[in-house]
Amino acid sequence: MTTTAASTAPRAGLEPVEHFDVALIGSGSANSFPGPELADRTIVQIDRGVGPQHVFGGTCLNLGCIPTKMFVHTAQLAHTPSVAARFGLTEHLRHVDWPAIRDRIFGRIDPITARGEAYRRDHEDNANLTLLRGTAEFTGPKQLRVILADGAVRRISADTIVLGAGSRPELPPVEGIAEAAPHTSDTIMRIDALPASLAILGSGVIAVEMANIFASLGVEVTLIARSSRVLRAADQDVSQRLTELFAERFHLETRLRTRSVRRTATGVELRGERDGQELVIEAEELLVATGRRPNSDLLQVQQAGIDTHPDGRVVVDEHQRVLRGGEVAEGIWALGDLSSADQLKHVANHEQRIVRHNILHPEQLRSSRTMPVPFGVFTLPQVAWVGLDEAAAREQAAAQGRSIRVAVQEYASIAYGWALEDTTGFAKIIVDAETTEILGAHLIGPEATTLIQILIQAMSTGQTARDIATTQYWIHPAMPELIENALLQVTD
Repeated sequence: MTTTAASTAPRAGLEPVEHFDVALIGSGSANSFPGPELADRTIVQIDRGVGPQHVFGGTCLNLGCIPTKMFVHTAQLAHTPSVAARFGLTEHLRHVDWPAIRDRIFGRIDPITARGEAYRRDHEDNANLTLLRGTAEFTGPKQLRVILADGAVRRISADTIVLGAGSRPELPPVEGIAEAAPHTSDTIMRIDALPASLAILGSGVIAVEMANIFASLGVEVTLIARSSRVLRAADQDVSQRLTELFAERFHLETRLRTRSVRRTATGVELRGERDGQELVIEAEELLVATGRRPNSDLLQVQQAGIDTHPDGRVVVDEHQRVLRGGEVAEGIWALGDLSSADQLKHVANHEQRIVRHNILHPEQLRSSRTMPVPFGVFTLPQVAWVGLDEAAAREQAAAQGRSIRVAVQEYASIAYGWALEDTTGFAKIIVDAETTEILGAHLIGPEATTLIQILIQAMSTGQTARDIATTQYWIHPAMPELIENALLQVTD
């Protein structure tokens, strides 16, 4: 095994090819790949960065999970005065200092990003690692061209290639939308000032979280959904409840097909169609949150013959090995948003650990597909789910000649729910009628993303509803009684 990077003689007119044991692309979850166990291998880490500033450290840290949840907490504090009267209190939101909010958040995140890059570049722990900041492109099965930030080119070959290049926001095919220069999740959190009004195109996770944040901070928000409900990936009852609650908080335009967007002297204008009628929406700013695309096109994966799904995701097997022509492309691995349909940080982290183990222990390959994948949406109210929704569970049970039981427990039915004065939240748990195997769980309400972990653990370790309902104490009057009472419905 080589211990230093080697170069081969250059072809005429080309830069020399530098050879490494491992080429690692990305700095999100992929950034956890290097470590002491790989100290005897030469590693080149190639990262183009994320967002307009091409910052190191991946989407979650810089543009996704971390800053958005810091904004969500601020939004929750700002939202408190609107419900205070219910508890006999009088509060008013008198002022929102957006620069202070923004700078507090990125004043913490940006130094972490800078330290992370400096650590990879300069620290003695990474003596076997070469960090290149630029865009990697395949030129062959295990050959890469790296276009550096300054325009210089490096040519790389490697025995093992780990792809963790992530995804980026994508604009929908709407007339004039690119020319209107809308915000995406890459840019909206760093704006200089809050707009008086904000139109949000989209109704998925990013859209609903951003709608909550900006509405809570006093922005007039219009959320535009093509379908009849927001967050359609969730169980229908949960999605419907969130739709109803959002319609009470801000302007919600459902079943609207956006036809064109243009920038005007006062902001943006969207023209759409619903039931044959044209509708015009005007706002000071526009946020587009209709989806993300994997960065496989930037990697030019076709040059390596790598298989992709219709949406651009790199195809991998259960061990995270990349496929080429339906067969394993030996030595090439992928993880995270580049190959996963879930586009979740906890999934990417798990896949990175699987890739690392499988490279270090090729004789003991592990599968990444052994656990149910949970989803959390940090809006007000929170939404969380894991496993099958009710419709899918009924369809599956019918195909197998089995039946299901469904419990719905409202927050208002438990003591802590009374304390919260919550009248809209609920938990839905779906189990196999005979075995009480938990097939799915869906929550909407306070701390839903925390409460659901009880059920995630049960599903992941093979515990049934019957196993956990009556074999432990459930603290009274704490929030987990919501789960306890739902379980008792399907285990009596």
